[in-house]
Amino acid sequence: MNILFIGDIIGRPARKTLSKFVPQLIHEYMIDFIIANGENLAGGVGLTKETAEEMFALGINVLTSGNHIWAKKDAIELLQNDKRVLRPLNYPEQCPGRGYTIIDTPDAHSVAVVNLMGRVYIQSLECPFKAIEDLLAKLAKHTKIIIVDFHAEATSEKIAMGWFLDGKVSAVMGTHTHIQTSDETLLPQQTAYITDVGMVGPIDSVIGMDKDTALYRFITQIPAKLEVAKGPCVLGATVISIDAATGRSTSIKRLLIKEPN
Repeated sequence: MNILFIGDIIGRPARKTLSKFVPQLIHEYMIDFIIANGENLAGGVGLTKETAEEMFALGINVLTSGNHIWAKKDAIELLQNDKRVLRPLNYPEQCPGRGYTIIDTPDAHSVAVVNLMGRVYIQSLECPFKAIEDLLAKLAKHTKIIIVDFHAEATSEKIAMGWFLDGKVSAVMGTHTHIQTSDETLLPQQTAYITDVGMVGPIDSVIGMDKDTALYRFITQIPAKLEVAKGPCVLGATVISIDAATGRSTSIKRLLIKEPN
């Protein structure tokens, strides 16, 4: 089966870009299942019911997230009531929502999606390595197809997670930095891996946000509200081919599509 994994979606410009390209990508790569990181869907930070439904209408099956999941009040209800929306698994148990889900596809395959968050330079949470290790036996009872979104800052932590999960999951996809890396690979035991899938967001920006405001903040160290930039977008994604019988990946292709000016 072929899975499309889409990087962090930055606000309205990115949502419009996806509406143009997702149908084309589904057709071109014969996509069976779509995962996207949606923690920046609404105004560049957080997601709402409306923005989530907009993505589901495009054919996205699961929205993962990260440290911005709590930015909009809609998130609580979504996390409690919709198994297609995830928050990182290694948040405290008391947090609403779920850190993984299992979705059945029309061709009778089950796909498990796990959302983890790193701890280096980002936030003090429970250990993501232990969290996923404790979950794997439970997932193995339902499916061999397991996709992990590891939302983390440090490349070292992401690479370590890839090695930790090699042969235990189908794919480890890094998110959060909004900058696509060129290290897509099949690890020795056929786990697909990339350090960061990148973003769907305006090209003329600082990781999707208005560059002038970002520069002002860096230069002056004075707080200023960031807004999503305007203009053509880049679409960062991967296509992972998986042997459904074994759960092992057979290929990973990195996509970086730029809209014309």
